[in-house]
Amino acid sequence: MTRTTDAPPAPPPRPRRRRRTSLLAATALLAGAVGTGALTQGSATAAEPGCSVDYTVQNEWNNGFTAQVTLTNTGDPVNSWDLEWEFAGGEQVTQGWSAQVSQSGTTVTASNASWNGSLATGGSASFGFNAGSAGSTSVPDEFRMNGVLCDADGQDPDDPDDPDDPDDPGDPDDPPGDRVDNPYAGAQLYVNPDWSAAAQQGGAPSSVYNQPTAVWLDSIGAITGGSAGSNTMGLQDHLDEALAQGADAIQIVTYNLPGRDCAALASNGELGPEEIGRYKNDFIDPINEIVSDPKYADLRIINIVEVDSLPNLITNVGSSPTATPECDEMKANGNYVEGVGYNIGTLGDNDNVYSYIDIGHHGWIGWEDNFQPTADLLFEAANAAGATPQDVAGFAANTANYGATVEPYFDVTDTVNGQPIRANSSWVDWNNYVDELSFAQDFVSEAAVAAGFPEGLGAIIDTSRNGWGGPERPTGPGPTTGTADEYVDASRTDRRIHLGNWCNQAGAGLGERPTAEPEPYIDAYTWVKPPGESDGSSEEIPNDEGKGFDRMCDPTYGGNPQNQNNPSGALPDAPISGHWFQAQFEQLLANAYPPVE
Repeated sequence: MTRTTDAPPAPPPRPRRRRRTSLLAATALLAGAVGTGALTQGSATAAEPGCSVDYTVQNEWNNGFTAQVTLTNTGDPVNSWDLEWEFAGGEQVTQGWSAQVSQSGTTVTASNASWNGSLATGGSASFGFNAGSAGSTSVPDEFRMNGVLCDADGQDPDDPDDPDDPDDPGDPDDPPGDRVDNPYAGAQLYVNPDWSAAAQQGGAPSSVYNQPTAVWLDSIGAITGGSAGSNTMGLQDHLDEALAQGADAIQIVTYNLPGRDCAALASNGELGPEEIGRYKNDFIDPINEIVSDPKYADLRIINIVEVDSLPNLITNVGSSPTATPECDEMKANGNYVEGVGYNIGTLGDNDNVYSYIDIGHHGWIGWEDNFQPTADLLFEAANAAGATPQDVAGFAANTANYGATVEPYFDVTDTVNGQPIRANSSWVDWNNYVDELSFAQDFVSEAAVAAGFPEGLGAIIDTSRNGWGGPERPTGPGPTTGTADEYVDASRTDRRIHLGNWCNQAGAGLGERPTAEPEPYIDAYTWVKPPGESDGSSEEIPNDEGKGFDRMCDPTYGGNPQNQNNPSGALPDAPISGHWFQAQFEQLLANAYPPVE
């Protein structure tokens, strides 16, 4: 059986937000990208054909751009749709997703995918595409859905009597300084010149080296002097450069908890298990002092919080075969929970900071014993050290990991010869999920809400290294005449030896390019881990960064309980974590999916 293509249920409306001074979340939807068009006809209750289109140029380089389009049906329900527009500047579509996007001459037609064709009155569908250009990119003047003109009447469909309502989340003219539900929506994201230069020198085309990536603050020194390897700029340097680029948003990773990464050695940090005071006073407080400068008030600062921290306290403690003494210590002393709470609470005092707490990935947290307990622990942290759940913008999945965003050729509900793969495949192994999209959507819409978080939060998925393209990528489902293992192993695009393998994985490729609002409940696909930066050294390398040698980064290692004693699947000759790894970067380019153009 192949993966079902039914669309997930539409997310609930996000709660209206005000400034943090009232201890609620924030307000308006900004469409402040390189170019934005909002075209509307009728209202959500119209009893005739009608449509509204938001067209946003999310990223632009010398000879191309990426656009995101959201089509809203404002008329009678439709079972399928075709959206047409004209390009005026010589643009040419090269690739599309979540719709079939084709071009004939200057006319572009986007047709629904199999799962998003039915649009009720007020229903919407989003898709994106890449296009080449001759140096000029313009927003189309008009759109037609199934032949019906989406007329540019200038009104906000959420409030047709007040097109300039500054508190209306559907109004694209909200001022940049106002808080928004999704900081990625309509935003031009900051491109880190340190990483961009390394990627260009490493052989990447402009369609790659002009992509936005996150800035990692992984030590106290990184705040002022940059992190590992070629990353030379401090936080203030990056923020100033973001303003110079005209960016609307910048992504940072705050990653320096006491006793950091208690289940692995490659990314151990500088602070001892009990140094929560230094974490607060010497790490978070200086970051807060910089980001609270009024000159950055209009810059959305997206804060990805403490990767792999809280999930470790669920899976790697107590009597679990994967437990470590270090994780038991961090659970007992409470410093992970307190540190995360202090992080999101302190930085959350700034209206322009949007914090996403890390939730691991489906191959770690996807089982019942881990799924809801992780959400409950995150909620505990969101109420610790002065934080409130309103300080949380959402959750980060697959950060610096390799799990496929979508497995197109098999699903957890599939059976082979009457046997469910969930129970009979060693790859699935009773997990409830086979990919990151379904995992993140359910975490946001089910587990987080059950834990006490507000409805309407979103998730981001790190797609920097989970493309799994190249010659080993399957082109269809495996045979249904053999065993569950044979079926799954032939169907899965994720070609790792085991889901527990996480270090410099052989065969990996770049994944989906950064895209806002690609699916329900998903705020963005984004590149949090900068492609080409190592996960850890393949042999012991003395260093002054506090980073140890983890055998999971050794290609000769036969494994441990965390990967059920399978080979590590790591590449050889890797430097310490965060440093540039040219061989890995070349592999990521070669195995990119979608392919690099």
